[in-house]
Amino acid sequence: MTERGPKASETSEASKAGALYVYAVCRADGGPVLDGVSGVARGEPLRSLPFGSLTAIVQTVRAAEFTDEAWQERLADEPELERYARAHHEVVSAVAAQAPTVPLPLATLYNDEDRARRALDNESARFHTALRRIAHHAEWGVKVYAAAASGEDASGGDGGRAAQRPGPPGDRGSRPAPGAGRAYLERRRNLRARREQHREDSLRVAETVDAQVSRIATASRRLRPHGPGTAGGDHRVQVLNATYLVAEHRSAELDLLARDLRKRTGARIELSGPWVPYSFVGEV
Repeated sequence: MTERGPKASETSEASKAGALYVYAVCRADGGPVLDGVSGVARGEPLRSLPFGSLTAIVQTVRAAEFTDEAWQERLADEPELERYARAHHEVVSAVAAQAPTVPLPLATLYNDEDRARRALDNESARFHTALRRIAHHAEWGVKVYAAAASGEDASGGDGGRAAQRPGPPGDRGSRPAPGAGRAYLERRRNLRARREQHREDSLRVAETVDAQVSRIATASRRLRPHGPGTAGGDHRVQVLNATYLVAEHRSAELDLLARDLRKRTGARIELSGPWVPYSFVGEV
């Protein structure tokens, strides 16, 4: 599907008038009820745009607000970009609460209803495939963090043993005892070995968690783990960052499994959801 987004309006005239913002595609006879949901354009009603046996949720917006220049400015304005993202997600969530829904990317625009209907209809087979896949399912996130290694402080130090390092040879008042240097090097080697073993153990736990959750899930995606300190000063080491498509009737089973895995592995496991299955609708 060709996305008519912020990277260019089809003509210069489009930026002077209105454009059609498309939020999502769903199966909903007559369209979903969206009372109280405003979307990205305040004062403009959300409405349904039928095409074939499907329905798109759309809204008229000012095309001038979605030109390349305008969108680049918005990308640099974090609060404003977040407002748009939240407004978009609010609409998608409201629709998904009533019917299986394929969310479209932020700022998917067309010049008018006819062009939108033709473009969406050309992709109807892909929409139907995605809707069959996600019907009565939700997306759940699972993150696993390595527990602090034994004998290390929260910052990954060696528990104060560095204070036992031998002093400079010329410092007569703090000259180390015979063999202190070899003992220090041995401690460092042992510490490195423990850290490596701890890392391997943590990765095995991550694989165990992923395998167990995947047995419940219909589909899964492994994401790049976040590095330490990337979330508000969080220094935990993330060893699994994954998302799973889980049938609604298995959500309680997933929660029980997460609790059991925490007890069996001792790992810090975070379960989040249920979410609209953005990660499992494919390229549409």
